[in-house]
Amino acid sequence: MRQLPEADRDAIRIAQEPKFPRLLEQITATGGCSHPVHLSGSTTTLDGTTGEILHHYDTRNEPSERLLVRCRNRRATVCPACSRLHAGDTFHLVRAGLLGGKNVPPAVRRRPRLFITLTAPSFGAVHRAGEACRPRRAGGACEHGRPIGCGAVHAPNASLVGQPLCPDCYDYTAHVLWHGHASKLWDRFVIDVRRRLASSVGLVQSHFARHARLSFARVAEYQQRAAVHVHAVVRLDGPAGPDDEPPPWGTAQLLADAVRASAGRVLVVAPYSPAVGELALCWGVQVDVRPLCADGDGPDDDAVAAYVAKYVTKGASETGAGVDHRLSNWTDIEFAPVSEHVRTLMRTCWRLGGLPEYAALRLREWAHTLGYRGHVLTKSRAYSTTYAVLRAERADHMSHADVADAIAERHWRYVGSGHTPGAALIAAGIADDLAESRRLGLQARHEGEWCG
Repeated sequence: MRQLPEADRDAIRIAQEPKFPRLLEQITATGGCSHPVHLSGSTTTLDGTTGEILHHYDTRNEPSERLLVRCRNRRATVCPACSRLHAGDTFHLVRAGLLGGKNVPPAVRRRPRLFITLTAPSFGAVHRAGEACRPRRAGGACEHGRPIGCGAVHAPNASLVGQPLCPDCYDYTAHVLWHGHASKLWDRFVIDVRRRLASSVGLVQSHFARHARLSFARVAEYQQRAAVHVHAVVRLDGPAGPDDEPPPWGTAQLLADAVRASAGRVLVVAPYSPAVGELALCWGVQVDVRPLCADGDGPDDDAVAAYVAKYVTKGASETGAGVDHRLSNWTDIEFAPVSEHVRTLMRTCWRLGGLPEYAALRLREWAHTLGYRGHVLTKSRAYSTTYAVLRAERADHMSHADVADAIAERHWRYVGSGHTPGAALIAAGIADDLAESRRLGLQARHEGEWCG
């Protein structure tokens, strides 16, 4: 036993405990969550009419007198099990806005819908994958003596891809400030799309809401150069939202034209700083607009929903564009496991975060995400359902509640989190088994559809 690793010894000890089967049931119920929350307390379910106790649950009968619940962390690097659940919720949330369901009418599939990608502007030349990186027939060097071109062919996963050709030429200040204003830039973009739609059909801009409603769901993704770009599903409805048909002038082409025009003209001006000056921030020139058509002529709706769901579970550390925990001082930046390009962006966040004119951006607090402090997924109110509704439906399904007027009295408190080394080993095995079971189930379903 002494020669075994600590996790193995602890797992054997846990397996020998009398209540191990129940602990195994709890870990399985969390899907093999890597960092579960421990709760202590009770829930009593009463008949709302008679007051009769229908069900009583108390953790005093549980192993260690506690109940394990999911941590619900969306990042795959932190908790693979919970990130898969979050990705599934995101898939259904986005899909409902495309095809209907979850209290969204199926008619939304015939509305004008776009899948768009907005990128960050260039802050300096970086190495690219694919064909010759940045060929320069005449050669040449920048003012810092470094080559302005690169004729190499980089693999997509090469460490050099996304790194500046000359770090001294790269505008790290603009990069960080663009991240700090990216959410505001998106808000301005949505407002401008509404205004352009109104102007294009002769409406007073302030009257747009009386005729149509713009709904969206967007996800932020870090590119290899460590700059955020945005994928979004945009839909045009009538003024009442998904239950209302858009006006006759509301077409996908008109919406696409408005999106392209707004992406090219929206500006956000950063606060003036004596050290930096005044920067006008905008979207990059690369804008992708793809109509989503009900007849299948265009990107598949399920594929779009799956694409968004995939990126919502990625943290900054998984893409190499930061870390998943906050940095408390300059030393944390120096020892962060990131590239020198990302480290310089973190240093820039810390330096600019100390200037009073940028205090509202909280750049030091968000240095681990390179100044970007927006949510990974954002949606408009009328686009579709919410995470809270999806989780409530799942909880109701799991509880098998069949009494309409039942009343639940709950008394719970937090008593800890995480696993012992042995329990973590067991949880990882359960999570792997469940993931493999899902994979085999999907494979069998696809093979059955193909055979049919």
